[in-house]
Amino acid sequence: MAQFSTPAMAGISPVRASGASRTSLLLSQLALAALLCAQGAAGATPDEAPAPEPAPVAVVKVEGQRADDGAVAKRGSTATKTDTPLIETPQSISIVSNERFLEQGAQTLRQTLNYTAGLVSVSFDSRGDSVSSRGGTPSYLIDGLQNNFGSYNTTRADPFMLERVEVLRGPSSVLYGQGSVGGVVNYVTKKPLARQRREVQVQVGSHQRKQVGVDLNEVLDDAGHWRARVVAIGRDSGSQVDHVPDDRLVLMPSVTWAPGADTELTVLALRQHDESGSLIGFFPWQGTLLPSQHGRIATSTFTGEPGWDAYDTDQTAFTYQFRHRFNDLLELRQNARKAKGKVDYRSAYTSFTAVPATGRPGRPVFNADNRTVNRDLIQQANELDTLLVDTRLEAKFGHGRWQHTLLAGVDVQRAEIRQATGRGVAAPLDLYAPVYGNYTVPTSLAHSPTTLLHQKGFYLQEQARFDERWVGVLGWRHDRAENDIEGRPAARTDDRANTRRAGLVYLADGGWAPYVSYAESFLPLGGVDVHGEAYRPQRGKQWEAGVKWQPPGGRVTSALALYELRDTNRKTTDPANPLNSLQMGEMTVRGVELESTGMLPRGWSWTAAYTFTDARVSRSNGADLGKRISGVPKHNASAWLARDFAIAGIEGFTAGAGLRYLGTSWDGTDSLQTPSETLLDAMLSYTRGDWRLALNVVNLADKVQVTTCLARGDCFYGQRRTATVTARYLW
Repeated sequence: MAQFSTPAMAGISPVRASGASRTSLLLSQLALAALLCAQGAAGATPDEAPAPEPAPVAVVKVEGQRADDGAVAKRGSTATKTDTPLIETPQSISIVSNERFLEQGAQTLRQTLNYTAGLVSVSFDSRGDSVSSRGGTPSYLIDGLQNNFGSYNTTRADPFMLERVEVLRGPSSVLYGQGSVGGVVNYVTKKPLARQRREVQVQVGSHQRKQVGVDLNEVLDDAGHWRARVVAIGRDSGSQVDHVPDDRLVLMPSVTWAPGADTELTVLALRQHDESGSLIGFFPWQGTLLPSQHGRIATSTFTGEPGWDAYDTDQTAFTYQFRHRFNDLLELRQNARKAKGKVDYRSAYTSFTAVPATGRPGRPVFNADNRTVNRDLIQQANELDTLLVDTRLEAKFGHGRWQHTLLAGVDVQRAEIRQATGRGVAAPLDLYAPVYGNYTVPTSLAHSPTTLLHQKGFYLQEQARFDERWVGVLGWRHDRAENDIEGRPAARTDDRANTRRAGLVYLADGGWAPYVSYAESFLPLGGVDVHGEAYRPQRGKQWEAGVKWQPPGGRVTSALALYELRDTNRKTTDPANPLNSLQMGEMTVRGVELESTGMLPRGWSWTAAYTFTDARVSRSNGADLGKRISGVPKHNASAWLARDFAIAGIEGFTAGAGLRYLGTSWDGTDSLQTPSETLLDAMLSYTRGDWRLALNVVNLADKVQVTTCLARGDCFYGQRRTATVTARYLW
């Protein structure tokens, strides 16, 4: 039942009135700063002497940022940890630029991926931005370093904090260590630029949303050796679920020292505090997917307790990125992050507890009145401390018709997870006419044993180019992953794994690039069976073939990928002992992904994607053999089209519209089918000089979408119609 747990921080008062006041205070301060900055920029008169021109600044490459990409990205670093053209990468990769997800009005990280091939979001959740990819859950990185360890113990980044999102699909352990077959999603944060840039963004919208964002980038000296950037966000908002706020405070300063083109050091700090609650009600099948005597359960229905329910998160993080080029041959890079996260998670949720005396099953169901549901109550205090360091040496050299980029790296991850939990029972709740207040708060929280995770990995990668036509990639990695649980020496695991990767691309005329690749992954499971034997890591293997197309001119990029992967060593139930698990399970996934992004003359731009995924249990000793993996639709498609236009001779208008199709999915036993749904998004904006005003609407038709229903008994709703108006001043 870990997926239903509800963290809460010990010693935190259940009274939450101060959060909104803090957010409102910061909103007013940011709005005042925005007004003063705008007045200062616009208030100069022609009679005033112009500021002296700064000395020329050497433009220094900042890893992960491509200022010349615009909405159509052509290069990335996530797939190889080197600056590599996407067309030379023999694996499926997508890059969503800041311009693209701002145009589409993304308010969460999950929404930044709505129009990306291969990724499916099956829940509208305040606790995380989880998506599925190729039948698995991808690893989430921030600036190339792992961000997710365990569950419900850190904050979610905000799209306003990001330069871009890079998605690498399929097994990726060769570069990033332990992870599933789903791949990685890398969020690249904003860092100092070698030019002055200032932005203020004010946003209002549905559910009384009020947000101010400030992004100030300054070059601090005439030579351009010192640069600084500050990103700040203040939000005071409700949500589509009653009694659940969506408040956020963010301060993210950074500074870069670049004494020359060969050396660069960036230091970044983050302080973030979010206040929210439980958007997911874990509603029963009846009243959501299946008919109910009293109709459909409203998407705004809150199953928790007002004033007590919480999902409040805090994070403090310090990151540095260092790069030094010794000569034309050799370059050293090191990224590191020290972070601390805390989560206060409290919830009364629809019960999964069986009651044999009454015949009640162990899943969410209505009581005999077909109106009320039983509720369980949980409180958790979760903490996560991490230290991550990735050091790599890159060598570039050539001989004859060959060009080589050799990468050797070592990364170290340390994560300490602490949790305290209390449980209770809340009174049954009428989902059609809720009456709150009858519950008992846990009197104490029981501390779980501290979990300490260590991973040390060494990797090698060769990128070789022959005759400017053939590009090959070979990779190998060795990992050691240790998992210690306080006071349980028998449960300690020490997993070692070798993973490999190989790929070949042919750069043909006309911008065509067919490719083929092979990749592996490993995912430690932790724990031991009833015989005291440690569980082996899950192992993934994938073959992929495809073709990429970037015609001359660089304003269009398209890709087609076909793949087959297998995920082995999955746990299955031991028929001889229901308390034990055997590792004889296997999942096989076959799929096709098609994606295209482009810009055309006369102001047209688009992004389109189609995904076919056949994910099934291919080996098992249980009833799930041959069944579809839960929550993974076979078909998924999206298309976004935008165009610049003029009204009555006035230029600067842009209109955009998008369709998202989520196909039917199953519950994991092929018994319950969640039907398909098509959603419409829209945008209208006006830009004049440094100002931009935009209206974005998600789910324009306000369809009630059941995203998926699971065999365990619960269903999830999607996002209802959400409108935002955003005013932006950029100078």
